[in-house]
Amino acid sequence: MSRHIQTLPQRALLLVLLAGPGWATAQDSAPVDPPPPPADTLDWDDEGWDEIKQWAEETEDLGQDTTATPEAGSEYSELQLVRQGDDGKERRIGVVRKGTDETGIFVFCNPQEQDGENAPGLAVFSNSGPEGVEISIDKNVIQVPLAVVTQTRRADGTSGDGNIEASAGTAAYVENIPEGAEDRLTRCGVQVDAKNVPGSVRVTQGQTQLTGQSLRYSETDGVARVTGPITFKRIPSAEQSGTTELSGTAEGIEVEVDTERTLLVGDVVLNSSGGRVSRAARVEYDDQSNLARLIGTPEQPAVSERGKERLQAAEILYDLERDEAVAWASEGVRITGEFVDEEAAAP
Repeated sequence: MSRHIQTLPQRALLLVLLAGPGWATAQDSAPVDPPPPPADTLDWDDEGWDEIKQWAEETEDLGQDTTATPEAGSEYSELQLVRQGDDGKERRIGVVRKGTDETGIFVFCNPQEQDGENAPGLAVFSNSGPEGVEISIDKNVIQVPLAVVTQTRRADGTSGDGNIEASAGTAAYVENIPEGAEDRLTRCGVQVDAKNVPGSVRVTQGQTQLTGQSLRYSETDGVARVTGPITFKRIPSAEQSGTTELSGTAEGIEVEVDTERTLLVGDVVLNSSGGRVSRAARVEYDDQSNLARLIGTPEQPAVSERGKERLQAAEILYDLERDEAVAWASEGVRITGEFVDEEAAAP
């Protein structure tokens, strides 16, 4: 079930949040057959509404339309955060809920008078179904039961891309709002019960599936952090039969939106079905390119071993498809290795 607080319509919603470089749009529709009639016209008093309409017309055809057609009996709610990078590029973070009244809710809370004109807008997504709430960040699709999105306003009056907190948990409507309630969500008529449960955050990047227990995205640095313990597995497609499978662990995942990089962080271990074991403090991971870049530190250099072979360096490039590792280091950095010819070593 979806609820929109204050002046929001119940169906066929196109909402523009907080005018500025960090625009975000939310779409919410309940499918019916035949299609529903157009939404009632809103009585907007905002002096900037003409500028908002002009922006909507100018950007209507920008980018690919990723809006999915909801299944019969389900609801579809979407929110997009747009981050303006230092390189001038806009990168989008999408939050989508597809579900029924029984599996969860979607609520958008506008600031109320007592919150002040610069108070953030809040959006709550919950879905206890197998699809969960879907968050798309760079090459990663993240599924989670609960997500709370906060969109802030900068000091210059423009809007930021926002913050996201996602984990296990539930959200429900509050029918009787307590008198004198101070919490924003409670005053908005929604109760959120967030929990950190290992494995509840599911991340998919190509053929790689990872799990963690909570996600935090901050507009301050543009990094989404998934807390561990992290477990992951890469299973090649049927077309890649014979390709090495990969599994492993890490303490966390970092997705850098501005640089479009995904990193496994903290005591990363990669185990291949071909017998290779690789370890590093950090690993830049790109499933599509079949490449992992193991990044070491002076205290914990990158290491890759298979049988009697051992390679150690500041950085190691690991070909996931071929199960091969190559040392990579800056000038003056030492590389060590042991490579034993088993036939020559045999008595």
